[in-house]
Amino acid sequence: MLDAGLNPSPISFHRADGKSVAWAVSTTPQPYPEAAAFMAARAAQIAAGEAQELVWLLEHPPLYTQGVSAKADDLLTPGLFPVFQTDRGGQFTYHGPGQRVAYVMLDLSARRRDVRGFVKALEAWIIGALSEFNVEGQIREGRVGVWVEHRAPGAAAREDKIAAIGVKLRRWVSFHGISLNVEPDLAHFGGIVPCGISEHGVTSLVDLGLPVAMDDADAALKSSFQAVFGPVEAVEAPDLGPMPPG
Repeated sequence: MLDAGLNPSPISFHRADGKSVAWAVSTTPQPYPEAAAFMAARAAQIAAGEAQELVWLLEHPPLYTQGVSAKADDLLTPGLFPVFQTDRGGQFTYHGPGQRVAYVMLDLSARRRDVRGFVKALEAWIIGALSEFNVEGQIREGRVGVWVEHRAPGAAAREDKIAAIGVKLRRWVSFHGISLNVEPDLAHFGGIVPCGISEHGVTSLVDLGLPVAMDDADAALKSSFQAVFGPVEAVEAPDLGPMPPG
């Protein structure tokens, strides 16, 4: 059994001034390079006091991203999907349809300049969202992300990752963020060693036997985010133009 003692206590990472965070949801797949460029630009605007904090929910087409700690050998199937170098923390991860990516552009100077506390708040956000579906998310010392106990029919219980976390801070403003597996093709994770961890698998809400649609996941993420980080207001999603061919 998992050690429930490693669950985070209730966490508040609200702004002192109570200002709301812009909350945007893209309804079509978004190209990774353009999304990454948008995040970096928006983070700079937030740091300069020229833009509102933003959480942007989206999906990407199938791709791998390579964090600053990635090992080349952890790319098991070169050429399977495009690979993008990124400046976020962590190693290789997969993004694709059925996975909800949430890019988080928050100003820690307006909240608390506490990197470890911020990561714990992100963990608490995901765990709170999972609890909406009666799923007990867990954190593990030395393993980034959120984990669940998964018992396949006729098999022994195992720990699988259901959500990844990878963030970058620049001038105390965050970008990149989290990814929650709602209903991705789990076979696509087989082209990498996800986050450098080979002894555990990955799972999703649907793989756990829960008929969760993306809209359901979004509602849970929004409710849990407000509990941890404060109020949000809906805005139009960034317009990155049409997806490039290929």
